[in-house]
Parts: sequence; C-alpha cells; structure tokens
Amino acid sequence: MPVDKESDLRRAIDNGNEIVPYFQPLIELRTGQLTGFEVLARWHHPLRGLVSPSEFIPLAEGTNLIDPLLHNLLRGVFIATTTLPDHLTVSINISPTQLYDPALARRIYFSAQEGGFPFHRIVFEITESALVDNISQAKIIAHELKTLGARLALDDFGTGYSSLHHLQSLPFDEIKIESSFVQSMITSRESRKIVAAVVGLGNSLGLVTVAEGVETKAQADMLLWQGCDFGQGRLYSHPVPPSALNSLVVAMSQPESALLFASAATEKSAEQQIDLRPNQQHAQLQAIYDGAPVGLCFLDRQLRYISINQRLAEMNRLSVTEHLGHHISDILPQMFQALEPCFRLALEGQSFLGMEYVSLGPSPGKRGDIFLISCQPARDEAGEVIGVSVSVADITEHKRSEEALRKSREERRRQIEMSTPTVFPRDTDSGIFIIPNRC
Repeated sequence: MPVDKESDLRRAIDNGNEIVPYFQPLIELRTGQLTGFEVLARWHHPLRGLVSPSEFIPLAEGTNLIDPLLHNLLRGVFIATTTLPDHLTVSINISPTQLYDPALARRIYFSAQEGGFPFHRIVFEITESALVDNISQAKIIAHELKTLGARLALDDFGTGYSSLHHLQSLPFDEIKIESSFVQSMITSRESRKIVAAVVGLGNSLGLVTVAEGVETKAQADMLLWQGCDFGQGRLYSHPVPPSALNSLVVAMSQPESALLFASAATEKSAEQQIDLRPNQQHAQLQAIYDGAPVGLCFLDRQLRYISINQRLAEMNRLSVTEHLGHHISDILPQMFQALEPCFRLALEGQSFLGMEYVSLGPSPGKRGDIFLISCQPARDEAGEVIGVSVSVADITEHKRSEEALRKSREERRRQIEMSTPTVFPRDTDSGIFIIPNRC
C-alpha cells in the first residue's frame, strides 16, 4: 500500500522525536577554535531509516508543514544547547517559503526566549534562491531579525544570479562559500579564483566568510591563505545528534584539538601572530611596493601589466595607468625582443636573476641606459604559475662610475709608467754610463 508522504511527514512532526537537529561545528581557521554549530535537520524514519533533508524539506515547503517543522526543530535546538558555553553560536537555515511570513521574526524570537537561548547567539542562514522573487518581504524580515539581535548569513554564495544586489539590499553579516567550490579548489584554478573573489568581496564589505564542505587540511590551509575566516565540514566533524553535542564541545575545546585544526600554523604563538585581513595586507604591501628602491611589476600569463610601481613607470617614462592591461612588448618592444625567451621560461617556472640590458642610445653607436633585470615565476596558493614578477634596477650611473674609475686607473697607471726614471747601464771598465742611441 503506497505511503502518503504528507501524512507520514505530519505524523513525524507531531511525534516530535523523529526529526531532530544535528550539529556540525564551525571552526576559526586561523586558531582552530570552535566557534559554533550549524543546525541540520535529520529524519530517523521508523521504517525507512534515515531520510535525506533534500527529500523531506521540499515536501514540508510544499505542504505548509515547514512552519511546524521549524518550530519543532527549534525546540530541540534550544533544549540541546542550554549548556553550551556562552561564546558559541547556532546557525539555523530559513526556508525560502518562510520569508513570505510577516510574523516569522517574532515567532522565532519567542521560541528562543521560551527555550532560554540568547537571540544574539543565533545566525540565520538565507539562500540566494530564497531572495530571487521575494526581495522586498525578505528585506523586511531580515531587518526585523537584525533588530532583535540576530546575525544574518547569505548561504551558498556564488550559485545565484543576483548576489551583489542581495548583499547591497539586505543587512548580512556573513557570506557562506558553497561547498562545491571549496572541494574542487585544490585541483581547479577556476574554483580557487572564485573562492578568492568571494573572500575578497566579503573582506572589502566587512563581512565574515565561512567555507562549507571543508574535507582536507590542504583545503583549510588554502582557505586561510586566501583570508577566509571560518570553515565547517568533515575535516572537523560529521554532524552529531543532541546526545553527542556536549562531549563534542568538550573534546573540541581542548588545546590539542585547536592545534590540530589550526590551519597553516606558524611557529609563533597566537599572541605573536599579526592578524591582518587581506584588504589590510593589500594596503600594507602596496605601500612597500611603491616605496621599493627598484622598479617592480607583475605580468599575467599573457605578459600584460597587472600592477606596476611608480618607480618603474617613471623608468619607462609613462604613467602607471598607461601600463596597465598592455602587453610588455607594447611598452618596451626592444627590451621584450631581447629578453622574450626569459619571460617565456619564467612562465614555465624558471627564474632569471641579474640580467643586464642596455637600452638604445640617443644616436647610433651610443649606449643608452643600463638596467639590471630579474624575472621570477609568480605562483598561486596551489603552486601554479600565474604570471611573472619583474624587478628592474637602473644601474646606469653605477656602470658609468665604474667605467670612469677604470679609465682613471688606466690613465694613472700610464702616467706612472711614463714618469718612472730610466736606469742606464754603466761600463764596468770606464765607469761611463752607456746611453742608448734612440735615433
């Protein structure tokens, strides 16, 4: 006899102990510290076993059972988390259909009060798909949740169509990077660049970035290298039921656990580490870049100028903006012709240090300026060559000084040789000096 899935789901919700919250840890990538949990619904069906959320959540949304499901789930969350340390947060997903409910924020707030869980420790996750057709009502509910003290996260960022508009329209505190990008970033340069772009956008907007689906230490290290703040996934723990929550908190709060999970750890202690966000790092590096005593630039794999400092731009007698985006052969055709093999080999991973290049002089036969050029491959976080880093030192005056000093030494030596007294031989019998006949 076919099972009525709606009735079966309603029975499970009314039963109260079949659909329960599971908790997956959120870890600060830099320190390895536990910071909170994301709540994930799990249905333990008495006959079918574990039913996937991808099956029963859409069913609940399509049968008006999503509200009782959420509140039943929240009840279990607040019961399970009453003994959690005060600094740990709980992240809860909001269904797209619930963003049409103008009473949603108030009902969730009262549920939290009843459960004795502080509202400011709750993060509500909203997917981009939930905002596509309902941005105006979602904006009202989002502001209500923020006013009550909760935080908001934009879930699965990068998979929708209007992400930037959503970030501008709603008061989000966090961006969550979709797991497929995270899990393929080691092998896919495109995924790495998407993750880096999302992290950079989050940092520039002052938003916390969270990576989903972290499965390996290599992924965690790369995420930290790119500036991501938090991670969650199987590397740290599978989602656990309420009965295992407290023991998991105790285990993950041990110092050795933090050391195990800390990504790209250095030998320095946490107090010694300088914690700069990528936008701050960029500003700091740009200041160093511009203040360097030599010319510096970065060329992409097509050998186009991506960045250049003021000193090198002045050496080339052009502005910084006149370089950007142009191929090096457009700016310095003679130099590129002479050194093109070095640039090509640098793209293959070879380094060339201290190559002398003499530019064309003002007239035929005249030497121009002399430069010392180094080309080194620039690699991304996975070790892939993404361009060429070039440094240029103008050594013209140094070389001219060396040449002048060499000529001065030769002239001095010649003068010494010319002024040395001549010793004439003397006849041993007569004692008369013999002067050679130079005629």
